[in-house]
Amino acid sequence: MNIPLADDEIAYLCGRTGTMALVKTLGHFFYLETETEEISLFTDEDDLLVASTFEVGDAARRGLACTLYMIREMNSPLIVLPKGHPASRRLRTVVSVGDKTRIKCDIQAGTHPEQDVLCGTKEFEGVEVISMPGGAEVKKFAGEVLKEKLV
Repeated sequence: MNIPLADDEIAYLCGRTGTMALVKTLGHFFYLETETEEISLFTDEDDLLVASTFEVGDAARRGLACTLYMIREMNSPLIVLPKGHPASRRLRTVVSVGDKTRIKCDIQAGTHPEQDVLCGTKEFEGVEVISMPGGAEVKKFAGEVLKEKLV
């Protein structure tokens, strides 16, 4: 499925047990912070920030929008926790950045510096989000898509 996406829009992939959201990176660069290093991630205008949560409904969508706004508009860093870190269980939102994101349900949230994989609920297992000019291609997702302005 192709999802047209303007620079000021956010798209939500709404499932029964989780929600994902995507926005364009607008060619911004982002900081990825690990336990041992800081990495600068440079993006193309059509690359995507993709966020995932194990929540559904209005509160989940507001939380995803807030997270993506903080990262894209306020330059908040992406933080990678060490494997086994106790905070991983308490993360409500996880984010990846780049031209392609694969959703996996068997990884520990927030512990993967690779930006092509993201933790999601079982119903999102195998979903792929691929940037394309003017939006995104989403593979293996059959749920509802909502869009709104990213304020």
